[in-house]
Amino acid sequence: MPYLLNSGSGPLAGWPLALAHRGGEPGPENTELALRRAVELGFRYIEIDLRTTADGVLVLFHDAVLDRATGSTGTISSMTWDELAQVTVRGSDGTECSLLRFEDALQLFPDTHFNVDLKEDAAVEPFCAAVERFGAHDRVLAASFDHARRRRTRRLMGPRTASSADRRLAWLLVLLGPFGRAARLFRGVREIDCVQVPARHRRLRVVRPAFVRRCHRAGLQVHVWTVNDPEEMTRLLDMGVDGLVTDNVEALADVMRTRGHWPQSAAGAPSP
Repeated sequence: MPYLLNSGSGPLAGWPLALAHRGGEPGPENTELALRRAVELGFRYIEIDLRTTADGVLVLFHDAVLDRATGSTGTISSMTWDELAQVTVRGSDGTECSLLRFEDALQLFPDTHFNVDLKEDAAVEPFCAAVERFGAHDRVLAASFDHARRRRTRRLMGPRTASSADRRLAWLLVLLGPFGRAARLFRGVREIDCVQVPARHRRLRVVRPAFVRRCHRAGLQVHVWTVNDPEEMTRLLDMGVDGLVTDNVEALADVMRTRGHWPQSAAGAPSP
């Protein structure tokens, strides 16, 4: 899969991937400022969330409502892009930045790969149209916790665009794997390229060595979210996971650097 640069023969071949969650903290999440900082730090992969405005524009935003991340109120779906263009997102460091359209993110960061969480059904068609318009099939992975939404995206995009398992498929792999059914289950699901799961779910440790081995036998990469502790990052990388998603971008960059896997973006590479 071209999206997964660690699976090919290029400079990231065999490397675990580092993914900045919403661009990483402490800046304003899902904004140009956050994305630019992550790229300059050395990240090639950024996790983003997409929602749709009242006039059909895709914007990077996690919540359905504006309140938590901005000083404004209201829902994304009830406002036009012209209205939302006046809204600013606030980071924990006090910085502010305007909302960002998906098409602008694709153009501003042409070498960046986006792990796209489609937060609502209305985002599916505009997302597929944007990927087609910009020829970005190799730079996006379509993700959604919702099974029907992920399948619909896959039907529209076809096999050129990477996809991760939705919540239902991921839990089937976790729960059925110990009984020897996981490989048979996923052998027929050729539309899945990776499994993205938390390291733990409540008291259950999801990512164990046996789980990683089962996924690899089924031809699936394992990406773990959202890992912010350096010791946990190291433990999971030693286990053989293929990617880590983090808010703590500085810490993950340091951990990857000590293992010789940094930087991963051309923009973050040191000058000769």
